[in-house]
Amino acid sequence: MTRPHLARTYTAMVLCGVTAATLTAAAPATAGAAAPATGAPGATTARGGAAAPGSDAAPGGDADQAAAVDGEAPPGLDVLKRGQGMAPGLLFLTPQGRHETPRGPQIVDDRGRPVWYHRIPEGFVAADFQVQEYRGQKVLTWWEGESSPTGTGSGTGYIADENYEIIATVSTPDAGERTDFHEFRLTPDGTALILSYRDEPYDLTPVGGPKDGQVLDYVVQEIDIATGEKVMDWHSLDHIPITDSDRRFDAGMPGPFPYMHLNAVSLDSDGNLLFSGRETSTIYKVDRETGEVIWRLGGKRSDFRLGAGARTIGQHNIEPAGEDTYRVFDNQNMGSPGYESRVAWLRIDERRMTAELVRQQVHPDRLTTGLEGNSQALPNGNTFVSWGSPSGRISEFAPSGRLVFDGTLPKDISSYRGYRAPWKSTPDTAPDVEVNDTVTAVDAVWNGATEVRGWRVLGGGTESGLRPVARAGWDGLDTEVRLPPEARDIAYVKVQALDGRGRVIGSSEVEAVEATAP
Repeated sequence: MTRPHLARTYTAMVLCGVTAATLTAAAPATAGAAAPATGAPGATTARGGAAAPGSDAAPGGDADQAAAVDGEAPPGLDVLKRGQGMAPGLLFLTPQGRHETPRGPQIVDDRGRPVWYHRIPEGFVAADFQVQEYRGQKVLTWWEGESSPTGTGSGTGYIADENYEIIATVSTPDAGERTDFHEFRLTPDGTALILSYRDEPYDLTPVGGPKDGQVLDYVVQEIDIATGEKVMDWHSLDHIPITDSDRRFDAGMPGPFPYMHLNAVSLDSDGNLLFSGRETSTIYKVDRETGEVIWRLGGKRSDFRLGAGARTIGQHNIEPAGEDTYRVFDNQNMGSPGYESRVAWLRIDERRMTAELVRQQVHPDRLTTGLEGNSQALPNGNTFVSWGSPSGRISEFAPSGRLVFDGTLPKDISSYRGYRAPWKSTPDTAPDVEVNDTVTAVDAVWNGATEVRGWRVLGGGTESGLRPVARAGWDGLDTEVRLPPEARDIAYVKVQALDGRGRVIGSSEVEAVEATAP
């Protein structure tokens, strides 16, 4: 078999910001959200109303294995530092950017080697790829769809099992709304918190716009994954006036006025909700039952008196971090060069209504993140950080602030968020083997298999007469194994995947070798 190179043409695509450029590639197919994997226990699709754009075909183990064999490799991660004290686990990224490179959620190891890759259709992007729990099982979740120049998306949330088969999809059930990429969070209640939005006619004269203008109404929904029904439906225009925005109307700005740019939703320790508004530089706590705003932290109408260093600017990814303490990825700018970005830990006092900076983490290179970004608390006390765009840096810090891991995506490529988590999978799919034209090496591919530590190549003159001819350690999703000169006249070949104890955990089909004449 030979491996074709798939031609792809991309232009700028950076999530989370009105400075994002549109794609000039041919218009992608706009099939409905992927159906659940047939035969999977509890497989459901939470959908309703107009179908959101999604993949041409449902992602899954077989499709992703075929794409890994026949397509271009994902961009991977250039690891700059691997120090002692890193938390265990793999890295979960969704690279996108200006390069002519495949896009899609990918898992990489600490050396930057791809472990699993799901290639998405041309013109699409992916976001918020991570390990979560659904019905007591570890699952992979991500959003996939199209992104707009206003920094919003229209797509679908996917939930995949340990075999990378889709067991559920989630999108807004309301016609006229689009499911956004900024959040896809599963809850212990079998629900998903998602963001969507709709265009609304609105009087924009208070922000310097026309009386007959349009504004984006940001919507937070809690969806029952099993039924697709709404448990909660919150609209920003019912609670947050457009005059809270730090942005003024600009006639040259594409699309409706993005007055709030809601970019994160999380659960507080008491079960209520935390929102982040980028264009208001405000963190909101919202009653999960009534939808009323409990308090505002930062922005024009902060309910708290802010201490030194406690003000955030254009922030992302708000998370509870202990009693009355919150961890924020604080961009410290609104999409243009400004102060260095940071992870900030803020403590509030609801009796005195004060907020103080407990500590902060900046990158040693003093990175400024105009768009995107998140932070994650790891079980060993470390903090994992995706620094967003434009840097494309991925880092991990010890509690002392010491940098223990640092990596970078290729130039002009970033990941909207990044995560580290343990993940194990031995997929139901079989490995694949390919021989190069001169029969000097084979490529062994098993997309998503996390327990492979080595490859053994079997070759021979007949299908039934195979013998071991070469062996190599695992070196990423596509591992090249060199063949010795005495094995280059083989007519048939297969590969065996070996675990850490040398046991066979997967085998490819036997393939005929087709050498190219010199």
